[in-house]
Amino acid sequence: MRTNKIILLACFAAFSQQVFAADATKPAASQPIAIVNGVALDPVQADYVRMDLVQRKRPATDENVINFLVDNELMAQEAIHRGLDNSPEVKAVIELQRKDILGKALIEDYIKNHPVAEDRAKAEYDKLKAKTGDKEYHPQHILVEDEALAKKIIAQLGGKKPAKFEDLAKKYSKDPTGKEGGDLGWLAPSNVVPEFANAMVALKKGDYSKTAIKTQFGWHIIKLQDERKLDFPAFDKVKGRIESQLAQQDVRKYLSELRATAKIEIPGSK
Repeated sequence: MRTNKIILLACFAAFSQQVFAADATKPAASQPIAIVNGVALDPVQADYVRMDLVQRKRPATDENVINFLVDNELMAQEAIHRGLDNSPEVKAVIELQRKDILGKALIEDYIKNHPVAEDRAKAEYDKLKAKTGDKEYHPQHILVEDEALAKKIIAQLGGKKPAKFEDLAKKYSKDPTGKEGGDLGWLAPSNVVPEFANAMVALKKGDYSKTAIKTQFGWHIIKLQDERKLDFPAFDKVKGRIESQLAQQDVRKYLSELRATAKIEIPGSK
């Protein structure tokens, strides 16, 4: 029964993700999709099965949809006939599915009734734009455990016969980028920790930091390969993504409020 439970949950996860993506206001057709042993199959179910088949890249023909629903109904009827619906595990999984569907309905209802205002999305966009800045940088770095080793590496970068930054990165850096000479690619200052960002933007093209930079990851020596102007995307191009992220924040806050006002007991916990 454990295996059957896993199969049921897997099938439900793939199917239920589509349920609330459809237009909930779409009226159901009166004509049943099929009648199996006197049980009429709701055509609304056909819409969801079709979406699931498309998502799984399977032919979503009317025949396939009907066959799926008919087989599903036949198996359910036979399971009930055999009394499998009285199994504690089956009951538990059905109840879990019911609660999952209700939870998705609640979230969809909350988002529908609490849309993200455009001015709020624009304010978030402006904040992101200011944080990102108008430039991006192409740094290399060497990351080591202690300051003494960092100072030793900096000394090797200077002098009459300076070592190559790439060679020292490959030899000493504990960061995975060390194998590539410490190359971090193009990035905005907001993509790295503040200590690293501040040291990076202060460098001139081709220069390296003469003192080691301490961050939560260790000690860095940074070399700036290049910098260029960053064209931040227009608000209209990222508006939907920002609204989605803000909506997710609102949902998390809403769920936290539900937990805060609930009486939750976990037997056995201290």
